[in-house]
Amino acid sequence: MARSKNRMSNEINAGSMADIAFLLLIFFLVTTTIASDKGILNFLPPKQDPNVPPPDIQKNERNIFNVLINANNDLLVEGEYRRKAEGLDEEFKAFILNFGAPDEEAAALFNSLPAELKAEAQKRSNSSDHPGEAVISIKTNRGTSYAVFLEVFDLAKKAYFEIYGKRVGLSAEEYRALTGDDEASKALQDKGKEGIPMAISIAEPDKIGGN
Repeated sequence: MARSKNRMSNEINAGSMADIAFLLLIFFLVTTTIASDKGILNFLPPKQDPNVPPPDIQKNERNIFNVLINANNDLLVEGEYRRKAEGLDEEFKAFILNFGAPDEEAAALFNSLPAELKAEAQKRSNSSDHPGEAVISIKTNRGTSYAVFLEVFDLAKKAYFEIYGKRVGLSAEEYRALTGDDEASKALQDKGKEGIPMAISIAEPDKIGGN
C-alpha cells in the first residue's frame, strides 16, 4: 500500500499545463512586433465614377516617353527594340530636362537650375516641351515579368530623384531618403521637385501574353 502511494506522489500534475501554454501564447502575441511589408509606396488615383466620362486631355506626342514591355520581357523604347532596361534612367533624364518649347514659367525654371543641370539640359524640338509637360509612360501586358516592370519603374523614379537631388546639392539616394518629417527636410523635398512633377504613367496592361 505504501508503494502505491509513493508512485502516485511522483506523478506530475499536468492539469494546468494547457492554461500555462495558453497564457504564454497570449503573451507572445501581445508583445511580438510583426514586420509589415510596405510594398511599393505609390498612391493610386481614386476609382472613376462609371457615369462620369474621363476628362479629354490632349497631350502632344513628343511630351510622352513611351516604354512598352511585352510578355517576353522585351522592351520597345520610343519605337526602338531593346532586350534590357540598362541605361534607361539616363534617357529618362534627358527627356525630362529637355526644353524644346519652354513657356515663360519653364524659362524661369531653367534659369533657376544649378549649373550642373543646365549643362545637362537640352533644347531638342522632337522631345518634351519642358519638364512640366514631360510624362514617362510604361505599358505592359499580362505576361510581363513583375521584376522587369519594377526595374523600368525604378529607373524612371531614379531619373527624377537624381534631378531633384542635384537641385539641392544631394545625391539621388540622399534625396530619396528625405522623410519630410521636419521643416528642413520638407524644404529640401519641395525645392528639389518644384516645377518638375514626377509624372510616371502606368498604362493598363494589354490582355495578351498571359492567362
